[in-house]
Amino acid sequence: MLRPERMSRVSVTGSKGVMDEVIEAVHDLSLFDMTDYDGEWEGFTPGNPVAGADTASEKLVTVRSLQSILGVDEEDAGPTRIVTDDALEEELEEVRTRVNELDDRRDELEDELRSVEEKLEAVEPFVDLGIDLDLLQGYENLSVLVGQGDREAVRRALVEADGVDRHHIESGSETNTLAVFVYPATAEVQDALVGANFTQLEVPETDAEPAAYVDELSHRRQQLSSKLNTVEDELDDLRIEVGGFLLAAEEKLAIEAQKREAPLSFATTENAFVAEGWLPTERFVDLAEALQNEVGDHVDVEELERADYDEHGFATGSEPTEGGAVGGGAAAADGGEEVATDGGHAHAGDVAMSGGAPPVVQDNPDVVKPFEALVGVINKPKYWELDPTVILFLTFPLFFGFMIGDLGYGLLYMGLGYTLMTRFDSDVIRSLGGVGLLAGVFTGIFGILYGEIFGLHQLGEIVWGGSPPIHKGLIPEYGDYALGWLVLSLLAGVVHLTIGWIFDFYENLSHGFGDAMLESGSWLMMMFGLWTWIFAGAFGSAPDIIYGADSVFNGHPFPLGFTGFSPTIGLAGLAVFGVGLALLVYGEPIEGVEFLNVLVNVLSYTRLAAVLLAKAGMAFVVNLLFFGVYVTETEHGDAWHFALGHMPEVGDSVHGHVVTEIMFGGLLHGGVAAFLVGIVILVVGHMLVLALGVTSAGLQAVRLEYVEFFGKFYEGGGRDYEPFGYERRFTTEE
Repeated sequence: MLRPERMSRVSVTGSKGVMDEVIEAVHDLSLFDMTDYDGEWEGFTPGNPVAGADTASEKLVTVRSLQSILGVDEEDAGPTRIVTDDALEEELEEVRTRVNELDDRRDELEDELRSVEEKLEAVEPFVDLGIDLDLLQGYENLSVLVGQGDREAVRRALVEADGVDRHHIESGSETNTLAVFVYPATAEVQDALVGANFTQLEVPETDAEPAAYVDELSHRRQQLSSKLNTVEDELDDLRIEVGGFLLAAEEKLAIEAQKREAPLSFATTENAFVAEGWLPTERFVDLAEALQNEVGDHVDVEELERADYDEHGFATGSEPTEGGAVGGGAAAADGGEEVATDGGHAHAGDVAMSGGAPPVVQDNPDVVKPFEALVGVINKPKYWELDPTVILFLTFPLFFGFMIGDLGYGLLYMGLGYTLMTRFDSDVIRSLGGVGLLAGVFTGIFGILYGEIFGLHQLGEIVWGGSPPIHKGLIPEYGDYALGWLVLSLLAGVVHLTIGWIFDFYENLSHGFGDAMLESGSWLMMMFGLWTWIFAGAFGSAPDIIYGADSVFNGHPFPLGFTGFSPTIGLAGLAVFGVGLALLVYGEPIEGVEFLNVLVNVLSYTRLAAVLLAKAGMAFVVNLLFFGVYVTETEHGDAWHFALGHMPEVGDSVHGHVVTEIMFGGLLHGGVAAFLVGIVILVVGHMLVLALGVTSAGLQAVRLEYVEFFGKFYEGGGRDYEPFGYERRFTTEE
């Protein structure tokens, strides 16, 4: 689980006479992640596509264009089908012709409709002006300008303009549209109006009255819209008719293009080819057997190396393989044996392919796999890195469930997660659903332990007889729990960070134990040393909730009898911290400035207790407004109770305790109108708490994972495993 699947780099060498059969066999297996030939092997050149690759690619472009025009999606697939070459050739041409004709008609109608709408928009000011359009143009001795602007500013500009003997202005009744008539006709009038912020409008070229022109255009727009709707309906009908064929054709052509372009990754001579790539080590025999069954002795399959889990992401030295090359011809061997080809030769020590780091296939149980999506938000782990997914699986739901801790909310989270898992096709959404489902399970478990359902304590009465094993600490009677959770959050931080630095220590062991101690062991020593000193009292400066008689582990509220470490152990811890700091500075001096991270990072985990109390407080307020709350005095302090039945009065005795205060009467007990308002507040309030549980508890838990935990050892940046092949969904070969 902590390591990806072991990967092997494999070489496939054979004659070009069997290259097509090899490509078919490898493609059907969908197992071989091919690497591109980089041109550095003497006597070899990159291969050329198989004949017909360009034709397949062109048809594929055509099919995808038709899908885009029709808006085809996976829901239009229908049953899987066999698509023959003849059917593809004939039916595709027919579909292309029908789609293009309808698409051209749609484009023409849309262009004309756009033009009509532009004309309508342009004529609107002239309708308000109320002057026939033929009266606004065609004069020789008169300048007529129509536009929008301030009438008084235009008047002043015309009075002050040179060459203007007389002028007249007509105004619109509802807009600032103006018609300016100037005698004699002069070009200077336009310059004069520029300073008056006059925006000139172009007069539509028609003799019709503006209102009649608008009616004519509106009628034409209706006609065009109707025709356009008809064409859209025809396209939609065509989508339903041919959508399944286009999806199947795309899949067939994509597979064909993929196969025909495969030789581009090969190293080739005139008569031979070599292909290299990666596959899971345990699947090597599957590849070798498939090729041997397909082409017999005409191809060699050899496991060149098994990638070690080192910092380079690939093997520094190959492990011996049991079978070596599989096949009858000569091939590259680890011992330097010549590769016999018909166009050149090379040795296994020469790197012909730019394989780089192996691809990563995370090896997690099915129940853990949804959390790979959360890890993937940062990036896929590198091949040599430890995969933190299983730790995320164990800690994220635990953190989330602890902070929300309510059976009602837990059931809703489980329902939401299950819906995402079962109703969506997206792998990412389904993974998030799995995360939400498990987070809901832990929320429900903690809710049972807290004895709460939607913020009410009746679950504790039913399951635990009124005494649940733990409390959130919001009620004064159990206020010690709030401090207890604060300290436990610190301990959770120490444990979580310890795992992170242990991971880092293990990964750094490839450099040697000394480097691992300097880079990772130093941080562990500093953290354990500092917090041992703090739990010993830190010379009186540490809070008394973590040591002494008032320690939360000395019965307040956890009866473990722990009152902190002795001063001697505390001083020893401080000494260990000093040694760790010295090792850190010796190994990487610049990191010495961050030595307080062992304090700050652990303190960051107190957000667990903070969010716990915040969410409990929000649910409490919602229930308080609806049910009302009264206070009784107990031997352990004040206790709060929701008035689920009737609201008692101050002085009444409830379950042997005297009511000392009515905190709020509750909308439930305030009449019909108050009850109806209260129902809205109750439902909306709890939905808000439910949503904020994701945005606060969820994000805070994710932050602790990504920032505090991942930051200790994780970089990411691994390469996806992309085997040569295609997952059929719309076609079948049988």
